[in-house]
Amino acid sequence: MRHFGSLIPSTNTTVEIEFNQLLPDTLQLHVGRLGKGGDTPFSPSLDADVEYQAKLLGTAKVEVISLAQTSASLFDDDYDAKAVRLMSEGAGVPALTSADAVGHAVQALGARRIAIVSPYSEEVMDRTKRYYETRHGLEVVGMEGFGATDAYAIGALGAEHATAAFERINSPEIEVLVVPGGNFPTMKFVAEWEEQFQKPVVTTNQSALWAMLTVMKFKDPIPGIGRLMTEMPDARTQIIMNE
Repeated sequence: MRHFGSLIPSTNTTVEIEFNQLLPDTLQLHVGRLGKGGDTPFSPSLDADVEYQAKLLGTAKVEVISLAQTSASLFDDDYDAKAVRLMSEGAGVPALTSADAVGHAVQALGARRIAIVSPYSEEVMDRTKRYYETRHGLEVVGMEGFGATDAYAIGALGAEHATAAFERINSPEIEVLVVPGGNFPTMKFVAEWEEQFQKPVVTTNQSALWAMLTVMKFKDPIPGIGRLMTEMPDARTQIIMNE
């Protein structure tokens, strides 16, 4: 049995379900829940919570930890580095953020031109575009958001919202369809979307899983979660910012 950890906002109702339903018995997710600072829906998790919950996950002997709060990385250029340092120092293992994992996943698939479909508002979508273009050198050639204003609204969204958005914005120049949002239930629909649109689909929780397994040197394909998880491509650039 291989053990890995994920830190999730206290409002997240999706990560545990997706991982527990879709992963093989040889892999076990352990989670820590985080409070958030500030008054905005997409404010980052409290530093003290990140450090403390990471330390607790370390006592479960996890091999790696991810932070499943994509939106937090979009509002502060230094947030990924800070969060990874807090997690890694707290748990004593490598750490990564889901936002960063998405970019590395697209690159591992040999792609650059992406379309982004997410639950986010227009403001957050603009920040998402900037993040992936400036941090990972990707080209965002299509984009659509659903205008959700809080985590509860995101968790209640159905896959049909993404399907309809893909149908509206899909074009030959798009190499990968990207779906950010750790509380948006997507993983069990990835394979279906890939078959329908004939191109890879990368989501927050799926890419975080791929990145953690890459760090763990776990290369067994996991069917049913899309091309990223069946091919298990190597990362083209270093995922971990702090070990």
